[in-house]
This record gives sequence, structure tokens and C-alpha cells, in this order.
Amino acid sequence: MFEKRLRFFRSLLFVVDLAVVALCWIAAYFWRFFAPLFPVTKGVPDLDLYLTLLFLVLAVFAVALPASGIYRRPWARPAQVWWPALRASATGVIMAVTLTYFLRPYDFSRMVFAQFFALIFVALILARPLMQAAMRRFYNERAGEGVLIIGAEELGRQVAANIQKHPELGLRVVGFLSRRPEMIGKQIDGLSVLGGYQAIKGILAGGSVHMLIIALPLAAHDRINEVLEQVADEAVDVKIVPDLYRFMKLRGSVEEFEGMPVIGLAGSPLEGWSRLVKRAVDIVGSLAGIVLLGPLMLAAAIGVRLSSPGPIFYRQERMGMDGRLFSMLKFRSMPVGAEDECGPVWACEDDCRPTRFGAFMRKYSIDETPQFFNVLRGEMSLVGPRPERPELIAEFRKQIPGYMLRHRTKAGITGWAQVNGWRGNTSLEKRIEHDLYYIENWSPWFDFQIMLRTVGRVLFDPNAY
Repeated sequence: MFEKRLRFFRSLLFVVDLAVVALCWIAAYFWRFFAPLFPVTKGVPDLDLYLTLLFLVLAVFAVALPASGIYRRPWARPAQVWWPALRASATGVIMAVTLTYFLRPYDFSRMVFAQFFALIFVALILARPLMQAAMRRFYNERAGEGVLIIGAEELGRQVAANIQKHPELGLRVVGFLSRRPEMIGKQIDGLSVLGGYQAIKGILAGGSVHMLIIALPLAAHDRINEVLEQVADEAVDVKIVPDLYRFMKLRGSVEEFEGMPVIGLAGSPLEGWSRLVKRAVDIVGSLAGIVLLGPLMLAAAIGVRLSSPGPIFYRQERMGMDGRLFSMLKFRSMPVGAEDECGPVWACEDDCRPTRFGAFMRKYSIDETPQFFNVLRGEMSLVGPRPERPELIAEFRKQIPGYMLRHRTKAGITGWAQVNGWRGNTSLEKRIEHDLYYIENWSPWFDFQIMLRTVGRVLFDPNAY
């Protein structure tokens, strides 16, 4: 039933989007030829010509919209949907402009296409919250289909909370059932525990329940079998939510192989077009960084050479994506052999190892600028979890469950943890928490925000030493 309702919601959203495409196309025509800001010099073309072209535009967007991934999360917030909306708008307009070359001798205004692009991009973003609000209002005026949750523990409560978070799906939680007598009659987050498992048939007979969700741990297979036996001959939709969801740290998935369900616990967060876009930004950004910061890097190289004998660059083995090792470049900030006695440790405020010039470089992260070459070579990204040394990672893995999940993406010059102040000798748990949040919520806009905030952190970071 969940998938059925999601398909309905996505289909409805698709129809609304096509209607929005049509409205934006007509609005672009009037904006171009009747707005005083854009004077017309060759006369106003017939609206019928543009209405005829609308069929081609709709056909193109019928392909571009689903291909953009905009329906993957139909209730995504505007900050999450802007990238697929941009992809759909750009792809649709480019395809439409290309196809108009085959419609000679008709000459369509390129300004109309440009204005249409601006309108449809904004409209696709705004359509989502408006659609959700309309659906919620529709279902608030109706009872919705009842859902009974078997299990009143943490898993069952999480299921109920997720359903209540999306009233646009038209589902209504009736209550819980629990095998613990002391729970019966109690309220949990505003929902009642209606009885024990023996009450299932009586509640179903009332006709108010259309879906039964078993939210019990997989170890409780006896209780699961007990429930399944009671509902075997009932006309009700039965779902099981396995407690494996708590292990799905990074975009877990459920697939089917030869009739067997296969649950993925930690998939790669950056795949397909997303990975290509991030790599393209890395190449352009690293080249720009090398060119713009070239004079600063040259001055730093001279300063390192004059401050202490030894090489200008310091190569250090770090662990990157999928556990692969690479040599990370830095300007040398310490005398040669400074780590021989103490071994690998984090930099701290009273660290006496750096040279005077090295301490200055560290304060403003100038020593990190050679990592633009690591990015250009594909070993790192502009934004991502900061890479650590293998010997430190061996200890971190013992301390922090799921630590290696941060290695499902490329290490970065800067990251979400760093711009929030979690760098250097700060809480390891907080750094991992922020790294995983970044991976889960990655988007080009998120990367752009982090890069902007990095500038402020470079100048005013109390944890830089």
C-alpha cells in the first residue's frame, strides 16, 4: 500500500508538473511579447504558433522530468529539490530548442525559451510544497485509511511517527497492539495501545483498519508468526518493518534477486550523474584554486624553504574513498623528523613542533592549499570528510561504530564537520556525525554552501593551529 500510494502521489505530481510546464510556456510568451521591459521590433507572432509548439515542449518534459530524479523523493523540501528541478528545466529547454531547428521556416524567439527556463525552474520547486499542502488539506477533511501497528516499542513508535509526518499519503494510525499487559490503555505520542495480540480480529472486524504493520524485532519470530496466523484469512494489507532499518546508515535499499529480498545496508551515496557532476565541479574548482592561489602558494613555498632545511612539500599517507591509500600533499610546517619521537598525533593549541612560519600557515590553512593537486588527480574532492592517517583510523574504528561509512565518498579539502568547528583536537563523535550527515544529504548546493562557509572559517577558526 505504501508503494501504491507513493506511485499515485508521484503520478499526480507528474500531471501537475506538466500543467505547470504548459502554464509557464504560455506565461513566457506573454512576458516576452507584451511586457514593457522587452520591446518587440518585428511584430508579435501568433499565439497559435506557440500553442502548437507546446505539444512538443510537453513531450520533451514528459521525458526530462522523470529522468532528472525529481520524483525520487516526492515530498522533498525546496532546498533538496532545486538540483533535480534545474536538471529537468535545463534538459527540457535544451532538447526543445534543438528540436525547433527541424521546424523551419518557423522562427521561435530564443528569449521565450530563456524566460520559460527561469519560470519553469522556480515553478517546479514551488509546486512541491503547494501540492503537499493541498493533499494534506484534502485528507484532513477525510478519515483516511486506518493503520494498526503491532508493537509499541521504539520501532513501532518510529513507524507511527513517519506515517504521521506524511498525511498527504492518506494514512491514519489507529493505534498500537502490545503483548505487555501494563501497556494496554496507555497513550504513546497521542496514540492508544488498544490491546494485546488477541484483540487483532476484533479490531479488524470493526472495518476501520486497512493496513497492519508488524513492527517487531526479527528475533521475535514466534510473536510474528502468532500475528500472521491470526490475519491469514483477513482481507487486510500486512506489512513487516524489520528492525534492520537501524543498521541502514547510508541510503539502505531493498532489492530482489531470483525471488529473494536482498536488503542493502550501506549503498554508495554518489552514483551516476551525481558523481559525474561532483567530479566536474572538482576539476573546475581545483584548476581555479591553483590559478587564483598560485601567487600565495609560491610565497608559501619560498617561506618554507627559508624557514627550515628540507623539502617544500610534505607527503603523508592518508585513507580515502573505499579505504584506498594515497599521498596527501601539504606545505611542510614542521622541521624534518619532528614526528619521529612522538608518532602521529593531532595538532593542538600548544603544539611546539611547527616552525614559526609553519604555525602561521596552519593558522590560515595555507599549508593545505597543495591539496588542490590531489583533487585534480581524483584522489580527493573539494568537499568531503577530511582524510586521516591509517594508523589513527585503526584506533578510531575500535572507538566509533560505523566509522568507515565516512569512506564511502572521497575525502575533501574542507567538509561539513570543519565548517561547524569540528576540526583538529575536537570531538571525534561529532565529526563522524557531521560527516555522515553530509554524505546522506549531499547536493551541489550543499557543497557550495560549505565552500562559502570555509572562507569564514579560514579567517576566524579558533581550532586552527
